[in-house]
Amino acid sequence: MTVHEARIGRYYEDFVVGDVYQHPLGRTISEADNTWFTLLTMNTNQNHFNAHFAAGSPAGKIIVNSGLSVAIVLGLSVIDVSQTAMMNLGWDEIRLTHPVFVGDTLYAESMVVDKRESKSRPYAGIVTCRTRGLNQDGDEVMSWRRAVMVYKRDAPHDKGYFPRAKTGPMEA
Repeated sequence: MTVHEARIGRYYEDFVVGDVYQHPLGRTISEADNTWFTLLTMNTNQNHFNAHFAAGSPAGKIIVNSGLSVAIVLGLSVIDVSQTAMMNLGWDEIRLTHPVFVGDTLYAESMVVDKRESKSRPYAGIVTCRTRGLNQDGDEVMSWRRAVMVYKRDAPHDKGYFPRAKTGPMEA
């Protein structure tokens, strides 16, 4: 029997400049998602929660809160880009290029544009990616450049966290 330690994501050594990751999950945005996010963030712009008001806007209907859209696309990229990150270092060039509406499904893809070893942490490296979000029709709805500090494969920090069962190892 082989026990596989809990792990997903990529380490610094796995990233290659120019590689593109089409992140495996999509996420459909519901009206409840948009309403709750808007309430939680105290966003009072009626274009996000008042259908009557939004009907008179150029879009003609409720637009999903852009903070939610960005958070979803960012989340979709985690499995490939920052699952083994110890910290985000920054986002640049954030562009919201197409409105997102309730019922849209968002997808994300990222390209590695730069990588370098950390000067202060020998167990980590810095990876920079360009990420874009697409809707179900293939329209690019947003993009940005993000730098993350990710662990190297031999870093001890993200290993050994799974608890040992007090009753011992699993048996057949």
